[in-house]
Amino acid sequence: MTLPSLAALALFVPTVMALVAVPGPNMLLILSRGIGQGRRAAFASAVGVELGTLVHVLGTVIGVSALIATSALAFGLVKYAGAAYLVYLGVRTLVTKSAGLAPGAPHAGAAGPQPVRTLLRQGALVNVLNPKVALFFLALLPQYVNPDRGSVASQTLVLGMVFFAIALAMDLLYALASVGVGAWLARSARFARAQKYITGCTYLVLGVSAAFAQPSGGHRRG
Repeated sequence: MTLPSLAALALFVPTVMALVAVPGPNMLLILSRGIGQGRRAAFASAVGVELGTLVHVLGTVIGVSALIATSALAFGLVKYAGAAYLVYLGVRTLVTKSAGLAPGAPHAGAAGPQPVRTLLRQGALVNVLNPKVALFFLALLPQYVNPDRGSVASQTLVLGMVFFAIALAMDLLYALASVGVGAWLARSARFARAQKYITGCTYLVLGVSAAFAQPSGGHRRG
């Protein structure tokens, strides 16, 4: 199996940690479950969300591998299109009105605890059925792949599994803290205002750096 370079992993790991730490739909889903139904529901939702991430990772592996097998130029175009998409996400986030957690919304399921199987399925579907997540993975992962090292598929798969492991660990931490922290976030107007600026600026930095970064290993693509 061809592994990504250590230099690529050294950049990828903190990038993933920063992305997962940025408030977004997945975090809000987990926090809302914790507020409304307790930590058990939050843990199940976290695992479900990341099961959905595995589906996106496999889809990215298949799609990127098909592109590189067809044309190195196509791979380069996807790489720069991905950078442009990250910039677009940043700009759109900054200009979009903050949604936040609606007061009382997390308690919509307060009629009774849902089965773990249902929570897992719902968490996975929220992630899998979001085409923006698929586009995001297609935009992010190729930035850290070096076709000159060997199999693009295995490099992409390793990066995807690293993303999955980090995201799952951090989501479980959010679930653990969801009852107390989630309740505070739901009431915090400051959090609602800051959320979009943190998210938007993170996407912008990633997009710009991806557009201008040289591929790892010193090789160049024409």
